[in-house]
Order: sequence, then structure tokens, then C-alpha cells
Amino acid sequence: MAEVAILYGAPAAGLAEIPADAIQVSPLIPGSQDLAQMAEASADRAVVLAPGGALERDYVVAQALRVLKPGGRLVAFAPKDKGGSRLKKSLEGFGCAVVEDARRHHRFCQAARPAKLTGLGEAIAAGAPRVVPGLGVWSQPGVFSWDRLDPGSAKLIELLPPLKGRGVDLGCGVGLLSQRVLASPAVASLDAVDIDRRAVACAERNLDDPRVRLTWFDARSLETSILLDFVVMNPPFHDGGREDRDLGVAFIATASRLLRTGGVCWLVANRHLPYEAPLSKAFSRFDVRHDGGGYKVIEARR
Repeated sequence: MAEVAILYGAPAAGLAEIPADAIQVSPLIPGSQDLAQMAEASADRAVVLAPGGALERDYVVAQALRVLKPGGRLVAFAPKDKGGSRLKKSLEGFGCAVVEDARRHHRFCQAARPAKLTGLGEAIAAGAPRVVPGLGVWSQPGVFSWDRLDPGSAKLIELLPPLKGRGVDLGCGVGLLSQRVLASPAVASLDAVDIDRRAVACAERNLDDPRVRLTWFDARSLETSILLDFVVMNPPFHDGGREDRDLGVAFIATASRLLRTGGVCWLVANRHLPYEAPLSKAFSRFDVRHDGGGYKVIEARR
């Protein structure tokens, strides 16, 4: 029987040995399998580029150990300053004997799944989807701003006027901005799109409205057969924890491509992000509707 290997994440080339037929299980790669749905003791090897957040990291590592057969090999690694220095302790807490080394600014931990694991259930429960107190919506550690309303999104929600027609929420997260959009009865339909499978799964629970269609997809590549009336978005500007301003620029280009002439895009961005030039290129006009508190809210017309 062929060896079954799983891969969590997209490591830089040459960072780790990746089995050629490894099954991708990262929720940030559309089309991947869901690690949480894989059968226990069904894999022989696991390669995990561990997330930075403690709850998310322990959840992912615990799920990988659950899926491994006893004796199955795990390689888990992360940048030293983004959780790598805590990986060994986490694995030892699960009952693993760990061999650790450091290279290319990462910490690498190798272990075999022991016959007896400890604390897996607690780590999986701590990182699982749940209703967040105070927010009243489903979310999960690892999702953007998972346990609070992001201040930028809060400002956009506050200033957003009633919209109408067909539209899209690019990078919808768990659906808080979409909820605000759907408060307008003049909205005919709303596509809510996010690259994070976990966010989409939570949004499905949070957006109980027949006008919504949820899609697990990279919003930058989105196309539509019918040009839209509006776009709303809080574009990401971090990739793997590092600032990447090109992400927001790509979202702006996508919004312009999806809108009909005269269509409107409402977006929020951190004040320091230089989106004025790409907005001028992609839209006929734009107006800053709010500038303060570290954020700017912009209305742009196609």
C-alpha cells in the first residue's frame, strides 16, 4: 500500500522535504482537504508549516498527530519569531519525543507519533469553531480577527450606506460586513468570497439569508458573468505575517473589473497604505469618507 503523506501550508522552496504526492490540508489553499475531517491514524507522514497563533498552532499540530498512524513521522516547523521557538514544548506536551534543529531562521521539530498521546482533545477543542461571546457569531482561531470586530471593518460598517442591486464582499471573513450589507432590503444578491475555508464555513452559519452565495476562493482571481452594482471590502495587506501592499492593490483591481460603469466600491484601509494611485487608475473617481483613528474609508466609483 502506498504511503499517505499530508502537507499543511506552502513552505518556501527547499525549506523542507515534501513528498511528491502529499495531500494538501491547509485551509488557506482553495481545493485542499480538511484536516479535521480526515480519519484518525490514516496517514504515514505529516509535514506542517505551523501557524503563528498559539491556539491555531496547537490545534493544527494536534490534528496532524491525530491523523498520523502510531509511529508515523511528523516534521513541524515555523519561523523562530512566529511560533517556532515554542513548537518543541507543544509537541512534548502531546507526549512526543522531539528532535529539534534550526536553519534558515526556522525551528524544525521531528517526532514520531507515540502509542499514547496526551492533551490532543483539549488542544482541538480550544482551536475549534465556536460562537464568540460578545460578537454572537461563529468564528475560529486562525481566521482574521477571529475573536473581535476588526476596528477597520467596524468603521466601514458604521459609515456604509444602504446598498442596492448585486454585489460582492471580497475577503468576507466570518461575514460581519456582509451582515451589514444584507440589512438593506434593496440588495438583490451578495457573493461572499474568502480564501480561508474556516472563515467561509463560519460565514455559512452566520449569514442565514437566501440572497447570499458563499465561495471558498482567492478573491484576486474572481470573475463574474454579470457586472455588479457594488463591492465592499477590507483588503488584506499581510501574507504569512509580512506586509504585502500588492495584496490590496490586487483587490482594488479585482473590484474595478467586477463592477459595471457607475458601480461603487466601499473599502477600508490602514492610513499608511498608499492606495490612492491604484484607485485613480482603476476608478473614475474616489472620495475619502473618513480619515482618522488609523483608518481611511473610501468610496470609489467605476
